[in-house]
Amino acid sequence: MRNSGRTIAALCGIAGLAAGALAAPQAMAQGADFYAGKSITMLIGAAPGGGYDVYARTIIRHLGRFIPGSPEIVPRNMVGAGSATAAAAIYTTAPKDGTWIGAIFPGVIIGPILEPKTTSLFDPTKFIYLGSADSGTRVCITGINSKVKTFKDAQQQKTIMGASAAGGSTRDYAHMLNHVAGAKFEIVSGYKGTADLFLAIERGEVDGMCGLDWSSLKSQRPDWLRDNKINILTQTALDQEPELTKLGVPMMWDFVKADLDRKAGELVVSQQIFGRPYILPPGTPEAQVKILREALMKTLADKQFLAEAEKARLDIAPSTGEAVQELVTRIFATTPDVVERAKAVIRP
Repeated sequence: MRNSGRTIAALCGIAGLAAGALAAPQAMAQGADFYAGKSITMLIGAAPGGGYDVYARTIIRHLGRFIPGSPEIVPRNMVGAGSATAAAAIYTTAPKDGTWIGAIFPGVIIGPILEPKTTSLFDPTKFIYLGSADSGTRVCITGINSKVKTFKDAQQQKTIMGASAAGGSTRDYAHMLNHVAGAKFEIVSGYKGTADLFLAIERGEVDGMCGLDWSSLKSQRPDWLRDNKINILTQTALDQEPELTKLGVPMMWDFVKADLDRKAGELVVSQQIFGRPYILPPGTPEAQVKILREALMKTLADKQFLAEAEKARLDIAPSTGEAVQELVTRIFATTPDVVERAKAVIRP
């Protein structure tokens, strides 16, 4: 009799294992069958024609091939607040079933640390990260007709720089370079995206812009580089970009003197490690998360996709969803003194 309890428990354990073994393939099958006959909306938090839009739409043309059921991927642009509007929509109103993906600016992810206004909109640590298409470098440029040809020039005279809204890198990086590196940028914000900023430079409305992804410049204005139509004042990244270093473009850090300013700058710049992030709403089922993470990584390694990306001059340096998730968690554990200085350096 004393062994009967153990026997019953053992039998229950075996039954439980058997039920689990049956349930697991069933759950996997449900995940695999989920997308058959469905479509996925890719909400792009950028204006049409800009770098983030180009990346997202290039990925869209290939992603469905790697998702069981081959769903149609439908792009939808939602511009506003440096893509915080799109991020908030993914967080609060998008279906949490794996049928909506967000393509947002990395600045939005660290926004709640640096921009208090965005704190109540969403918690970036609760997004589910599919991965990032690129880990990039950003540059500060002026048009060929600008009197400001180098960053040292920018430290000595006023330079009118175009920018998007708060939370966008073109605005935040220009302010950051004013505060930590002594630039004298006068910032004109309100442009919708890089496509409009390129036109503003061509028309002479502004001298240039900062916080521009090097990959976007190469893909959208290759003639500017080929024909020497711009001045590249500085490169901003945690590590040097070999192409830019070969061109003699100095690092931002060459002009930063104070230790706290450097740490604050590194916090702001850390977003570039996940330069083209793709997200899912909190609460998306694990089966769909697994499918979509694997599909994105397969897309970013696919020969057809890479051929199209190369033709469009898109740099591809993928990071997995798990790696981005871990980095975001670490960023949000930054010490308060560095966070407060980082907040200050991206403000007017």
